[in-house]
Amino acid sequence: MNTLLQNISLSISEKVYLKNPESSKLGQSIIMESVNLIDEIGFENFTFKKLSIEIKSTEASIYRYFENKYKLLAYLIFWYYAWIEYRLLFRITNIDDPNEKLKRAVILLSEEVEEDSTHTHINEIKLSRIVITESSKIYLNKNVDKDNSDGIFKPYKDLTQRISDIVLEINPTYKYPHMLVSTVIEGAHHQRFFSKHLPRLTDTIDGEDSIVSFYLELVNKSIQPC
Repeated sequence: MNTLLQNISLSISEKVYLKNPESSKLGQSIIMESVNLIDEIGFENFTFKKLSIEIKSTEASIYRYFENKYKLLAYLIFWYYAWIEYRLLFRITNIDDPNEKLKRAVILLSEEVEEDSTHTHINEIKLSRIVITESSKIYLNKNVDKDNSDGIFKPYKDLTQRISDIVLEINPTYKYPHMLVSTVIEGAHHQRFFSKHLPRLTDTIDGEDSIVSFYLELVNKSIQPC
């Protein structure tokens, strides 16, 4: 799997960045240290000035890659969703049974993330925490319609569509596949956050990952024909 992933470039809309950060060591350093810093201090306290200190460069060098910190956050969030889709592709490769494909997809969306050694400049565990705590800032704002028309949400939409297609393989008459899949994605994020910070808002069961179990049960029951 890692060998195959090395040959894949995760596609992010050019509207998000001014210069592709994957194109240089400085760009990759900007991505790596922004993940570390946002995970440590939060997006509200994150600034390009603080980031420039971490990368031992100037604020101006960061602005050559990203117009503002919002666009940098968007890059990180949608890189994550593109990465999740590719992980899904390899999990369901050579699997013919749509029920097994859906099971693997739901587990992937709801389980805790493990670091992928393929991308040495991005710590996926830290990035997943950023997605959980900060991703809503990307679309809960006044620019959402323009950003949508610019295509920056494509990685998130593609992931949702791919799993929705699996749902419809199982039950072609199911009316709410996209709603179901996006609910799993967002809901699993909330439950992971609750489990660490607001445990009375979720359920913990010894000996199992209750978040994964819940969403497997929710999806299976939801798509059963009436």
